[in-house]
Amino acid sequence: MTSPTISILYFAALRDLARCSEETLPLPPAVRHVADLPAFLALHRPVFAGRLGQVRIARNERFADPDEPVLPGDVIALIPPVAGG
Repeated sequence: MTSPTISILYFAALRDLARCSEETLPLPPAVRHVADLPAFLALHRPVFAGRLGQVRIARNERFADPDEPVLPGDVIALIPPVAGG
């Protein structure tokens, strides 16, 4: 039996740090809510450690609240703040 998975989409600087724009990851039992994602992703990609505090997280194309559940098959987007002018 395969583990349930989620898709992660990386944007802007996070895409550059990850060296990819998306990936599919197993959903660990400890990741039950959106608030659990930054710690999990920092373990998966140590280059993210300390960089996810200001990142907006979207779940299935909607900005997510920290207490929303993360479910198998979800598409999670990480959107860092961007500067523009």
